[in-house]
Amino acid sequence: MPLQQNIYMTPGCAKRLRAELKKLLYTDRPILAKAARIAAEEGDRSENYEYQATKRAMRKMDGRIHFLTKRIESLEVVDPVKQGDIANGRVLFGATVTVEDDEGEEKAYSIVGIDEYDGGKGKVSWVSPIGKALLGRSEGDSVSFVTPGGVSDLEIIKVEYRAID
Repeated sequence: MPLQQNIYMTPGCAKRLRAELKKLLYTDRPILAKAARIAAEEGDRSENYEYQATKRAMRKMDGRIHFLTKRIESLEVVDPVKQGDIANGRVLFGATVTVEDDEGEEKAYSIVGIDEYDGGKGKVSWVSPIGKALLGRSEGDSVSFVTPGGVSDLEIIKVEYRAID
């Protein structure tokens, strides 16, 4: 049996997941269930494409509802701003870290949960290679991590704790 990985996320992500679950349960699924009932009334269900398609959509939606329910039950919400109170300058979950790469280019990365990853917006998962390399480090530290393109080296310029959208 695999080890249960902690499910950390920022308050914003937890709020979005809860809102999605609520919408699925109380808006989308009732609409789909009504459509399935109407399609079922049109006769032979085995040859009724609309009924079959609606049932497939319901199964898919039920899978998402199950996933979100389990995710929300086992998540731990971590407020990045409060993390700053205990960080003592170290990079913890929720930190926004400004780094400088080998070419002297500065980039900022926010360490977030796996459900929040968005590389284009500088959000990296705490279990990603770069996230793991940065965790526990401080300003002025150099870190190395392996990417598909090879080893990358970064210097930590600034560590800050602010709300992450």
